[in-house]
Amino acid sequence: MLGVDSALCGRLPYAEQALAAMGNAIQVIFLLMVAMLGLLVGTVALVARAYGGGDTTRLNHLLVQSTQLTVLVGTVVALIGVAIAEPILLALGSTPEAAAIGADYLRPMMLGTPFFYLTLLYAGIMRGVGNTRIPFLIALGANLINAVLNYGLILGNLGLPALGVRGSAIGTVTAQFLSVVAFVIVMRRGAIPNLYLPLQVRRIDRPLATELYRIGWPAAIDLLVLNAGFLTAIAMLGRISETTVAAHNIGLRVQALAFVPGLGIGQATGAMIGQALGGANVERARAVARASLVLCFTIMTVLAIAIFLAAAPLTWIFDVAPGSTLEGYAVEWMKILGYAMPPAAINIALIGVLQGAGATRTSLRINIWSTLAIQVPLALLLGFGFGLGEIGVWWSFPLGFLAKAAMIYVSFKRERWAITGVRIKQMV
Repeated sequence: MLGVDSALCGRLPYAEQALAAMGNAIQVIFLLMVAMLGLLVGTVALVARAYGGGDTTRLNHLLVQSTQLTVLVGTVVALIGVAIAEPILLALGSTPEAAAIGADYLRPMMLGTPFFYLTLLYAGIMRGVGNTRIPFLIALGANLINAVLNYGLILGNLGLPALGVRGSAIGTVTAQFLSVVAFVIVMRRGAIPNLYLPLQVRRIDRPLATELYRIGWPAAIDLLVLNAGFLTAIAMLGRISETTVAAHNIGLRVQALAFVPGLGIGQATGAMIGQALGGANVERARAVARASLVLCFTIMTVLAIAIFLAAAPLTWIFDVAPGSTLEGYAVEWMKILGYAMPPAAINIALIGVLQGAGATRTSLRINIWSTLAIQVPLALLLGFGFGLGEIGVWWSFPLGFLAKAAMIYVSFKRERWAITGVRIKQMV
């Protein structure tokens, strides 16, 4: 959805400002996902274990409780996001004009936060019980709706008003709302055996909420640290030029699409590891981890080569003028991202292993060291200390991913994650 948003906003008369503003706004959205990610990771881990252990009662209790907690968390984040939209964009280095454009996009997106979070939650729960087809079909439908609405609302086509970036956000939030409706209908009709969503409000199970966040909070802080690295890079780029921020946004949208296969493997890995350890089958968990690592690395390396070769044509999706400064920056950034993808593949696969086992603190420690002690200082050193500018800032990403991949692989080989996963199974 965010890729479509950026591609269509690239056709606005003020395209460069719009892309720069959306780049900052999207990073804010990811930053505020921290509260939800802790709940999501904890829920998927416990759902996978309950399903693997055949505990239907606990499975549906997790469904109800996580739904209510998600609505509460989403509402709080929505209110905070609307209140701080423009100030936080200014703090990231946006010009007043770009901050105003970004806030036009960010405020409607923030109001739709509960729908966005529920979509993530229900897709995660279905992944935890081994059903990825229904979330895929719902996501496919939502993306088609989003594309049509944004084509109309951003540019004023199909008889709809031309609302620019605000129209992009409205189309996306509408698609997310319809996704939630589809998920609820599926679970109310019993399309997935032993998974049923009652609509009655129930008392919050505080011990369960504590358990969900106990497992998930390191993953939430993990995302916070990761976003700190991205936000720091954007702030640095904003001090170089607004054009580099726009190019950064284009590259990240391409990267987001290119990372989809790897992230899908990582998410499936987490669910399958949780199911294996839920049944106390450590050997099965090892086999899943090895297969995930090989498959993710192979696919993302092939995609990295494709991005490297097709970088210039990919910018045309965003209506970037051939030969322009923006195209030059975007192509350079995408090629650098191509170098980052093989080590990122190792990281994605093994984070799925650690999260599925509930060993989220391990990935958090690794991310803190690789991001705050390596990637951010490298961006400062290469970009400003050595005078490489935006190229130096961008090269800090593949170098940071390489360090992270080395650390997480060493941790994986020690296999403490398997011990953690079995212990959590015994506790619940």
